[in-house]
Amino acid sequence: MKTSQASAAIDICIRANLPVLLVGTPGVGKTAIVEQAARAQDADLIVSYPALGDPTDVKGLPWVSKSKTEATFLPFGDLAEALKAKKKTVWFLDDLGQATQAVQASWMQLLLARQVNGRKIPDCVTFVAATNRRQDRAGVSGILEPVKSRFATILHIEPDLNDWTLWAYTAAVPPEVINFLRFRHELFHKFEPTADMVNSPSPRTWQRVGELFKANVPEDLELEVYGGAVGEGAAREFVGFLKLYRHLPNIDAVLLDPEQAEIPKEISVRYALCAGLANKVTNQNFSRIAKYATRLYDAGEGDYAALLVKDCVRKDPSVKQTAAFTKLAASPLGQLWAA
Repeated sequence: MKTSQASAAIDICIRANLPVLLVGTPGVGKTAIVEQAARAQDADLIVSYPALGDPTDVKGLPWVSKSKTEATFLPFGDLAEALKAKKKTVWFLDDLGQATQAVQASWMQLLLARQVNGRKIPDCVTFVAATNRRQDRAGVSGILEPVKSRFATILHIEPDLNDWTLWAYTAAVPPEVINFLRFRHELFHKFEPTADMVNSPSPRTWQRVGELFKANVPEDLELEVYGGAVGEGAAREFVGFLKLYRHLPNIDAVLLDPEQAEIPKEISVRYALCAGLANKVTNQNFSRIAKYATRLYDAGEGDYAALLVKDCVRKDPSVKQTAAFTKLAASPLGQLWAA
């Protein structure tokens, strides 16, 4: 399922206090989905890494009772925090499939009976786990059948560029990265497991490219640095896109005179120009952007016009309250982006 569908399903499970397991390739966004779901419900988030753990993490440490006549188990770390939870809490088990069988087995009682050694997990705590697939070469040998069956559902996640784009705008990913991927969407996710010291394109690695881009990588280092994030082939195309992006028509000039500004003939430049305009959208200048979008539509570039308006709404949803947006929505262009 798409990430947006997974988010909706996780939200349902958290509200119903049902444990759920997410499965997907490395970098697909499993952790981000869980973090977003916790924030959406104003829930506390406990993150455990069973792959780095020990069975005692779940069981507790052997401890002598106050009477010193018997022994018990003393909770510590994440277990102690979960036992003290008073408000809605998501207990996230990240990379569960990388854990040893002994560690996986130690979680069975908690996942099903919601208690360990007589201590009950509060009803406000919901378990969510994530794992890569065995074929991803991520150290996953599988998950024990009794562990899998303790989850209410297992959700298999596939990356979706439209979903990622919506998230990327809110996460301040540079528009250069977003619009390159929409121009070359086949490079969004090309995960290729390998033992070599190279990365491949994925939602996570493109996010890293955005972070590197904002760090002002010098042009003479771009290919090597971005190549280390997403692989040489994808980086080479991104660097080529940046060269076009840097020679765009002046965006401020387009905003100043949208009825006379040039409409680029080069496809990649049109993508980049639409991205640059959307990145600068405000309530005050949207009417000018709307005029340029209308010119794009009248010039037979309806897809770019619709893309421009959609991106403006993603960047600043309040533009939907403007008179210019209302007028566009009632026009043939409005019918195009609503299709």
